Amino acid sequence: MANIFKTLMLSYLLFFFGKIDSHAQVGMVGQEIGIVAGPVAYFTDYGLRWNLETNSSNVGLGVGLVYYLNFAYKADCDCYARYSYFNDHFRVRAELDYHEGQLNHFGAIAQKKTTGGEQLRSMIGQAKVYEIGAHLEYYPLSIRDYTAFAYPIAPYVSLGFNFVGYDPNTYSTLGPLEDHTFHTFVGYVDQEAGSTWSVVAGAGMRYKLDVSSDLVMNMQWRYYNTDWIDGLDHDNPQNKFNDMMFWLNFGYIYYLNF
Repeated sequence: MANIFKTLMLSYLLFFFGKIDSHAQVGMVGQEIGIVAGPVAYFTDYGLRWNLETNSSNVGLGVGLVYYLNFAYKADCDCYARYSYFNDHFRVRAELDYHEGQLNHFGAIAQKKTTGGEQLRSMIGQAKVYEIGAHLEYYPLSIRDYTAFAYPIAPYVSLGFNFVGYDPNTYSTLGPLEDHTFHTFVGYVDQEAGSTWSVVAGAGMRYKLDVSSDLVMNMQWRYYNTDWIDGLDHDNPQNKFNDMMFWLNFGYIYYLNF
């Protein structure tokens, strides 16, 4: 997992600091940086998918560093860029995130006072996930008008992709996992770290604090191109999807050029 994290950090540094020497990115485009954090809900092979108890209990915490290109503003002259619909309604966001959480089995079978039920209740998982990616944000309202305090709130939707590094862990409180695995998961537990990618769809809003800073609320749905984020997989009919997660985060954004 250390190698994956180093790769993600290197990619992050190259992406951002490599832009510093680029006149096209820094001289002509406004920049914003920020930090976000909030609860993460995991939709995995732990528990029954779409079960209320599963979805409300398999929750972790995520934190992220974010960076924006603001095309409505020109950093080289501290002025607005020439108007175009794209410049006034789109931002590009790049981010580096880390989230983790404990995973447990819930549902009717896990609640039974049987050997199988006890095995499920005793199986504990942990997801540790690093992600780096770029997303395009669309603002229905004018970014220029929002910057000029025409309105205090700016809603948006976004779509993007992340490169993902994950490091799952699974154990049983009953003893060695190989001796206490529920029959569904025999042969379908993998605790090796790996990498994949995710599709990220989101929606949120900004609240204008002052001329150079915003508060942000963001909701993201991430669908992974693997079913091993949690370290579990199986061939049962109810396992129709890869792993997913929902992230509600709040943060602070600072405008570098104001």
